Amino acid sequence: MVRRTLADEPIFYLPLDLYTKLYTIISMKQKTSALSAEVFAALKERIIHWEYPPAHRFTEEELCDEFGVSRSPVREALQMLVENSLVTKEAYRGYTVRQPDLEEIHDLYNVRLALEFFVVEWLTLHGMPEIDWKQLRDAWQNILDHLPQSTADFAASDEAFHEEMAAWTGNQALVHYLRNIDERLHFVRTTDITTPERLSATCEQHLKILDYIQAGDLGQAREAMRENIENGRKNVEVAVREVLVRSYQKGK
Repeated sequence: MVRRTLADEPIFYLPLDLYTKLYTIISMKQKTSALSAEVFAALKERIIHWEYPPAHRFTEEELCDEFGVSRSPVREALQMLVENSLVTKEAYRGYTVRQPDLEEIHDLYNVRLALEFFVVEWLTLHGMPEIDWKQLRDAWQNILDHLPQSTADFAASDEAFHEEMAAWTGNQALVHYLRNIDERLHFVRTTDITTPERLSATCEQHLKILDYIQAGDLGQAREAMRENIENGRKNVEVAVREVLVRSYQKGK
């Protein structure tokens, strides 16, 4: 039996005009995907920050005009929003913004609490990177020692604290789910950590969590985490009222 090698295979060349057409199609598809990703990212950011009220209706024409793109990237972006549960597609109504109600927000807090408890338990049992732990603790101790008058940027810092600890477990699925929940609850954080006093309490809670984990005290670490999360949950109804008023006023 004679073995055939790659060198024995015939070489086929595409006609230049066909090659050009294929290259053009692939380039257009890549450009459309890039544009749809940009539209998706912009709309997702607005929805998460409640710049649109619940049931706000998107039309392809308006989005095409706003972003200066054709219908294809807009349709792709809207479908991505549907897949991420940020937008609902309904017959005869098109695409409408989906914002969580109070019940769903509390459900998200319950899931977040379960995920954070897992993080605390895993880190208490397996330990943490010493250098990373010290850097994170020093950062929050420094904030506590030099409380700023403006707390506008600390919602994102609070999210980063919890997501960094989750990353230490090495469980990427956990980090993904926690990040998705943080995105949906971001508006609560922005209306919660609004005073130096509230920021100070958050700093102290974060330091307790880190110290109890480092000491191997699982019970106290879980309790400190519960206190940190439940303090934020207390502000849910106020946060929803504020963002609803703001989003409806912006839409007028």
